[in-house]
Amino acid sequence: MPLSDHEQRILAELEESLVRQDPQFAERVRSETVYRHAGRYCKWATVGFLAGVAILIGFYPHSVAVGFFGVALMFVSAVVFERNLRRMGKAGWHDLTRSVQKNRPKGAEPTGIEGAVDSARTWFRSRFRRDH
Repeated sequence: MPLSDHEQRILAELEESLVRQDPQFAERVRSETVYRHAGRYCKWATVGFLAGVAILIGFYPHSVAVGFFGVALMFVSAVVFERNLRRMGKAGWHDLTRSVQKNRPKGAEPTGIEGAVDSARTWFRSRFRRDH
């Protein structure tokens, strides 16, 4: 349901007062997106997963309980990563990689993970294409 003119005017006044009172906060709110927030959680989940692997490898021979804690940390990190990756979706992935794409010349091949996924996708499409 679209906002009425009166509601839009009130919203604009609130935004102006926010910018006047705290311009740094207003800029931070304007620049932050749900995708970046979810991407940040994905990064921390990756760090947590790697810490769980290190705990498991380092402490399992000495204490099974601490090794189990490492496995539990890995599981929780994987769940957090998966949920935030779903929250980001395809649009979020493009939002996070936009800065990399801006620096790449037009028509250049993607690099890194995006390039690997792109080349694998191209290979699968060419391999399983049905010619009638």
